[in-house]
Amino acid sequence: MLYLIAKGVKMGYGIKLEVWGDFALFCRPELKVERFSYEIMTPSAAKGILRSIYWHPGVTWVIDKIVVENPIQFTNIKRNEVKSKISARKVLSDMEKDKEMAIYTQNDIAQRSSTLLRDVKYVIEAHFILSNEISSKDSPEKVYNIALRRIKKGQCFSQPYLGCREFTAYFGVPPKEYHGFEHNTRNLGLVLYDLDYTNLENITPIFFNALLKDGILDLHNCEVFR
Repeated sequence: MLYLIAKGVKMGYGIKLEVWGDFALFCRPELKVERFSYEIMTPSAAKGILRSIYWHPGVTWVIDKIVVENPIQFTNIKRNEVKSKISARKVLSDMEKDKEMAIYTQNDIAQRSSTLLRDVKYVIEAHFILSNEISSKDSPEKVYNIALRRIKKGQCFSQPYLGCREFTAYFGVPPKEYHGFEHNTRNLGLVLYDLDYTNLENITPIFFNALLKDGILDLHNCEVFR
């Protein structure tokens, strides 16, 4: 399956990837202290999984569809966390003053709850764009075959995860036939699409109106908001 891409870049083949796991946490940005997950995997999380399997500076992954295979189920957990973190600025300051750099959980501990998704399984449909940064020897066919081979063998540059690093994502080639978990339409409201890193001093979140139709999130021509 081929996709025609904008002028000035090369075409990319379509890739299908099945991912699953025991738990997932795609955090809503409006809730920071006690985390609460979106009902579905966000496109930025799907892109991160593909990057962890095959990353190249000249390859840009574009998510087309996310198929939710398992019913949406939530669960709650509580865990001990620390209230503060050591920033790079604080490290430099403490080094200059020869101070001790440490966080003691005994003094900084806090119990927080998280609302997670459980028993999740998705099929990610995506394509890639090749930019000018890629070598002239690297064709779309070559990139496609490398990515497909890595998916089939379970190879990755870094362990993919489902929203948070502690929730491992297992992956493989999807079956020939797959479908969404329900025959219904859900309007999930505004969901995080991606982050715009054009201006590194002002990284901007991008949202879109998520419509889950028959368990399928179709991202073709979706309207985004900043």
